[in-house]
Amino acid sequence: MSAKRPEPRSIASQLVLLFTLAAVLLLSCGLGIFYFIVVRHAFEEDNAVLADKIFALRATFKKGGVPLLADEIKAMATDSGWRLRLFDPAGHILAQSPGMDESLPPGVFPSPEAKSWQFVSRNYRPAGRLFSLAATHAERDGAKFTLQIAQDRSGDAEITREFGALLAVLLALGLLASAAIAFAVTKRGLRPLTEMTQAAARIGPARLNERVAPARWPRELQPLARAFDEMLDRLEDSFTRLSQFSADLAHELRTPIANIRGEAEVALTRPRAPAEYREVVESTVAECERLSGIVDNLLFLARAEAADRKVAASIFDARAAIEKIAAFYRTIAEERAITILCQGEGEILAEPSLFNRALSNLLDNSLRFTSEGGTITITTTRSATKTEVTVADTGTGIPAEHLPRVFNRLYRADPSRSSGGAGLGLSLVRSIVHLHGGSAAIASEVGRGTKVTILFPAQPQAATAETRVS
Repeated sequence: MSAKRPEPRSIASQLVLLFTLAAVLLLSCGLGIFYFIVVRHAFEEDNAVLADKIFALRATFKKGGVPLLADEIKAMATDSGWRLRLFDPAGHILAQSPGMDESLPPGVFPSPEAKSWQFVSRNYRPAGRLFSLAATHAERDGAKFTLQIAQDRSGDAEITREFGALLAVLLALGLLASAAIAFAVTKRGLRPLTEMTQAAARIGPARLNERVAPARWPRELQPLARAFDEMLDRLEDSFTRLSQFSADLAHELRTPIANIRGEAEVALTRPRAPAEYREVVESTVAECERLSGIVDNLLFLARAEAADRKVAASIFDARAAIEKIAAFYRTIAEERAITILCQGEGEILAEPSLFNRALSNLLDNSLRFTSEGGTITITTTRSATKTEVTVADTGTGIPAEHLPRVFNRLYRADPSRSSGGAGLGLSLVRSIVHLHGGSAAIASEVGRGTKVTILFPAQPQAATAETRVS
């Protein structure tokens, strides 16, 4: 049993997630840098205050000695932010702040630097409080005493924690705001897709003329809307041609069927001689042959337009093949004093039977619409990239308004003068030429004749194998 494929994530959810992550990243970086700058600034200010205090105590000790420093220690007793301890040169405690032994024993302080004007500090956290400890030397009368100073920074640590918590709350609020903004922006940005979907949903067989109007969509969606409208144009054209083809096909098949039925009903109205029944049967056979020809041609067109249709093209002498087909039609043409001429030389790359069928259809059309004494000229032109075969007649011509549609199935420019044709000849010609990767074109003028040109590439296009035919 195959594993179930995961559902694809929506564009909206991806955009919201990415936008939110980007916003959180920027907020985190910004708030983190801000937090670092503020905390570092406060720490540097505390260090500056500690340094000033140490310099002031040194000056006091140098001026008044132990008595004056003891007075300073008593004054500090009322200020919980500072602790002070004085050692004599032998390391004995001369004076210290009350209760200092319990919370800040001498061993937790750093050793003083050798130079009396320098000091060393470190942070110490007893019982959840924060102290900045420093030790330095103080000189008097040539003797070197030691000072230990403690600065209580518990209030600053609390402020730092509260400041960090505030920034965390701001980050959380920024996350929620970013998600909400991302959702609103994404929803608004994807609204055209929803409207395009609704417009597409309204389109049906009876409303193929509707379009999504690319000009009113955002620039990024205009190519999609334009491609969608072009697809609708093709669908509408195909649907229109299919509807017209269905109507033409029904009309084309109805005539022979009505003829067969009518003749049969007339024959059955009363007893008739065997010769009369034979005439009815012969007429029926003729109509059936016509129906069979229409069906065969339609099947060929359907197969020719299949996407995987391939032909086995070969190179052969175009002039020889054209002369052979022209010789067959000259018998019919001579009865009406029509001259068929062949001009030009060259080779052609095509499937011989399909080429013969295309040229036969062109000659058949020309003979139908060329009056007595007219001329049909078949011209072959060869170049490095293509071979053109042109069939030109001096017939009645085709009105200009019909030329864009003469290659459509079952289309006849003048049904009243169709001479029994089903309007499939030129459709077959175009399909055969397209199978070979070529093209077909027509030019005509009423009263001056028609010229049809079919082009075959010199290199295989839709053709598969290539063989040399002598």
